[in-house]
Amino acid sequence: MSDPRYPALYQINTRAWLTEMSRALGRRATLDDIPDAELDRLAGLGFDWVWFLSVWQTGPAAQAISRANPEWRREFAATLPDLKDDDIAGSGFAIQSYTVHRDLGGAAALGRLRKRLQERGLKLMLDFVPNHMTLDHPWIDEHPDYFVPGCESDLARSPRNYCRVQTKKGPLLLAYGRDPYFEGWPDTLQLNYGNPDLQQAMIGELERIAGQCDGVRCDMAMLVLPEVFERTWGIRADLFWPKAIESVRREQPHFRFMAEVYWDLEWTMQQQGFDYAYDKRLYDRLHEGQARPVREHFHAGLDYQDKLARFLENHDEPRAAATFSPGMHEAAAITTYFSPGLRFFHQGQFQGRRKRISPHLIRAPQESVDAALQRFYGNLMTDLRKRIFRDGAWRLLERVPAWEGNWTWDCFIAWSWQRGDGERRVVAVNYAGNQSQCYVRIPLSDVPGRTVQVTDLMGPASFDRDGQDLVSRGLYLELPPWG
Repeated sequence: MSDPRYPALYQINTRAWLTEMSRALGRRATLDDIPDAELDRLAGLGFDWVWFLSVWQTGPAAQAISRANPEWRREFAATLPDLKDDDIAGSGFAIQSYTVHRDLGGAAALGRLRKRLQERGLKLMLDFVPNHMTLDHPWIDEHPDYFVPGCESDLARSPRNYCRVQTKKGPLLLAYGRDPYFEGWPDTLQLNYGNPDLQQAMIGELERIAGQCDGVRCDMAMLVLPEVFERTWGIRADLFWPKAIESVRREQPHFRFMAEVYWDLEWTMQQQGFDYAYDKRLYDRLHEGQARPVREHFHAGLDYQDKLARFLENHDEPRAAATFSPGMHEAAAITTYFSPGLRFFHQGQFQGRRKRISPHLIRAPQESVDAALQRFYGNLMTDLRKRIFRDGAWRLLERVPAWEGNWTWDCFIAWSWQRGDGERRVVAVNYAGNQSQCYVRIPLSDVPGRTVQVTDLMGPASFDRDGQDLVSRGLYLELPPWG
């Protein structure tokens, strides 16, 4: 079977999951200990991709900083009240080497895991962090010119963005990795994309990664865009992504790139070759709780929407169960995952986990399961793996007031899915905290003169409607808050 137009991805917090397995096994678990039954379960749920977060080698320098940073430790302790130093391994994004971490079983264990995924039709996604490396990366001795330099006045003016680093060739003053709106990450050093040799070296890293997986999620991918890099550092840089992506695809033509991206730069990343870009804008609009901005978001062309990665949570965002109220959560999930694009889910989301796990931590808190939410997501995944939602044609639908003065029609978002064999689905959400009514205009040319049965896939309701009435007036809907 060919790849679906709209695939589904599941993100796993690798280190935290293996720590949990280690407790059960009574020894350190590696990638080889991930049960076949769990991979079978993910394939059975309808996932196409599994993203294993933080598999690369990290080092002692970043770990020491993570353990000593008082601000970070307060965050860690809020997640794990019984926090111990052993729980803090250092950020999975402070990479010392793009080799599989020795504690996870190394490259051989990843190769065996990838083979097991392939046997189940699952593709493997891993991390690529273009913006920075950790403080004890070998390049600091071998290629210090790969990093953004600083001077004494930089350090005096901005001490949280620069640091002194001891190298084999003597002390250097270098910049911490950062984005332009926040202070530097003190466990990383900023790579210098104004240096063509650095760009070539990072393409080499990408090519090595591409030999070990089927796609990469590129951390803060917009930070190395020339305009963003120059605005942050005052250094001119050539375009990186188009030549990097082209270079990888010469050897791996089906390799996939997903961009973590913000600041309305999603289209820019797509134009530079990315298969998918984070749709943070949809997430933010859903969080605001107003139907109209969400609906307007769906007016974009499918050439854009098809390449968006749509999510309700990930390792960077707060947990959906802690962010969206009951009812609103389910409405946001239907809106997110039954729209076009890559459907992106996070480990713990189905169980209603409420505590976000920092990428510095390798242990997750113990939390109870929200049984109702788990049932909801089970039903959602059952429907989402139907071919019509994976390969069908999507279309936003018009809504009209149910009667004069009926303002609640504006609370609805509605769209249809259709396949060439005539199979049809309508998705309608009352994205509001009040009861709402409307008529939904459904483009039906073959129903006048017969009765149409309408069945709710996510609930028990089923009812008959006159075909002629459906065409002339539309489908009447009255839904409860967040219905």
